[in-house]
Amino acid sequence: MVSTAEQLRESLDAIAAMEPGFAAAIARAGYPEPRVRSPGYETLLRTIVGQQVSVAAAAAVWRKLEAELGAGCAPEVLLARDYDALRACGLSRQKQGYARSLAELVTTGALDLHALPLDDEEAIAQLVRIKGVGRWSAEIYLLFAEGRPDIWPAGDLAVQIEVGRLLGLPERPTEKATRDLAERWRPHRGAAAIMAWHHYNIEVL
Repeated sequence: MVSTAEQLRESLDAIAAMEPGFAAAIARAGYPEPRVRSPGYETLLRTIVGQQVSVAAAAAVWRKLEAELGAGCAPEVLLARDYDALRACGLSRQKQGYARSLAELVTTGALDLHALPLDDEEAIAQLVRIKGVGRWSAEIYLLFAEGRPDIWPAGDLAVQIEVGRLLGLPERPTEKATRDLAERWRPHRGAAAIMAWHHYNIEVL
């Protein structure tokens, strides 16, 4: 798990013992804080709401949705609202489709977010059945809401950039190369991703 500071440090120390670049990054930027979200429907709905908009814009839409639907935006209540009601909250037609897909899977029992398969790839396959949730969103959910230790979002641009930097590569590795490079870090790849984002933010800001 990577849901506590101690677990995250232990995993990063294991990687740093193999990779001097990670050891140097920890010395330079410090250990990242765990990022923990509650597992379940609300976190995934928030992910959908936040796609391709700023954090501030997503927060504003979420406040309007909760004002309209109640705390947590229960799936049954969301499905009962029409297009105009949700549009008034700031939810585009496309995102309404995604939100309804999630709500329908949850309310029918076709998707049990509290009993996802233990195998990471099987869990990802379950989550991408939701319209608008691709592999990256599924990986982020499993990493932060379930604290799964070996999730590796190799398609994430910041992760690719930082892996390239930390390993001293001449250019940003491709998604496949990023996945291959991290094989030796199993079962700690989730911590490596969290460190990559942490270090990327430090470097950029």
